[in-house]
Amino acid sequence: MNYNQSCAAKGSYYGNRPMLVRSMQRAAVNIYKTQNSYEMLVFAPGRLKEHFHLSMNGNELTVSYTPPEGFPRPEWILREYSRGGFSRSFTLNENVDTENISAKYADGVLQVTLPLIEGKENVQKEIVIS
Repeated sequence: MNYNQSCAAKGSYYGNRPMLVRSMQRAAVNIYKTQNSYEMLVFAPGRLKEHFHLSMNGNELTVSYTPPEGFPRPEWILREYSRGGFSRSFTLNENVDTENISAKYADGVLQVTLPLIEGKENVQKEIVIS
């Protein structure tokens, strides 16, 4: 499974210290492998389950969130966390059963289960450097 960065970033300053300003806010993602699946944890607290969107295009999985209309935008004094929209894309291996991907949102974490096709393991080999 590979990650495709879909968010651009540019530098800015807050007082005398650098601050990262993004064209789209990103949600942190952790992925681990179990015996039967990859488990993707998208850390997105304060979001509404109905506004998440998961889609497949070929072997690319996109996880996105669009905030509801009328989302409050206060005049921030300090902002280290965002509940805004994001989009993340991941290239899936051929051994992921894309027909049976499932997801649930609880306690601020979107858990996406990517089941593995039994018996279809990735071939691993070591490449000798000459």
